[in-house]
Amino acid sequence: MRAAIYKSYGPPEVLKIENVEPPSISDEDRVLVKVHCASVNPYDYHFRKGYFPTRLENGLTKPKNHLLGIDVSGTVEAIGSNVHKFQVGDHVFGSCLGSHAEYVCPRQNVLSLIPKNISFEEAAAVPCAAQTALQALRNVAGLKQGQRVLIYGASGGVGHCAVQLARYFKAEVTAVCSTSNLQWVKDLGADHVIDYTKEDFSNNGIKYDVILDVVGKRSFFSCLRSLTDTGVYITENPLYPMYHPIQLLISSMIGRKKAKIHLAKPNDSDLDFLRGLLEEEKLKPVIEKCYPFDQIVDAHRHVENGHTKGKVVLRFVH
Repeated sequence: MRAAIYKSYGPPEVLKIENVEPPSISDEDRVLVKVHCASVNPYDYHFRKGYFPTRLENGLTKPKNHLLGIDVSGTVEAIGSNVHKFQVGDHVFGSCLGSHAEYVCPRQNVLSLIPKNISFEEAAAVPCAAQTALQALRNVAGLKQGQRVLIYGASGGVGHCAVQLARYFKAEVTAVCSTSNLQWVKDLGADHVIDYTKEDFSNNGIKYDVILDVVGKRSFFSCLRSLTDTGVYITENPLYPMYHPIQLLISSMIGRKKAKIHLAKPNDSDLDFLRGLLEEEKLKPVIEKCYPFDQIVDAHRHVENGHTKGKVVLRFVH
């Protein structure tokens, strides 16, 4: 099969499309999927560039795992003996490592059936971004009807899902983004929008029950005065403990305002929940651009440049 391989850390150009051995069903719980689409996430360029924390996991001097990608949509080609949820020919989507390749073989518990009303491209835009937003708002924040939530970075992959999900949970949603995306984010369901290029939300005197910092540009201390007495600040930045260890320590020991770090945990129950929202058109993934798989270098550069409106997706041709 063809796969995007990187054998050294560096810029997008280190990615090379090569022929490699396809995966096979190694145990009874796995599903062999022919990949139709995959998305590119910040995760991918973090590992490709070799940010220090990723090197602790993937090799200090060169990558041990040469495949990137965590979102996938495609067709079931074969199933293990213990797989009863899917059949050969089913259209599925989910999260699995190594999805920037023509075939993947994840466990069944990270997949769900694609709703009939969305495309392979849209399905590939959902798993990582929407599960991240869902788990942060529902599980970490415990978001309730009528609470005020501020989403910082509301126009990106996770952010645009978070706006729609917060709206679904009947919260009062404030979205922070750039000038060009204000109306679009409002159309997604935000009650209020703030242009971060013109206004610092922490100076407006409004207090929020939840502040979700999708892009990792704020800190707990910078948000303190904007949180209610029992408010929670959530960051999706995995490097936060390195940059702000004292803030996390203080949050855990003093006061009722809390700082939380959240990283998504892929699972089929959350995907099934999101599938229902997609079917009911209460969640709509937005794709800024689709690239042919052969243009994966351009797709990586697009995401790494930032300010993506929604998601960037790769399309495979078999």
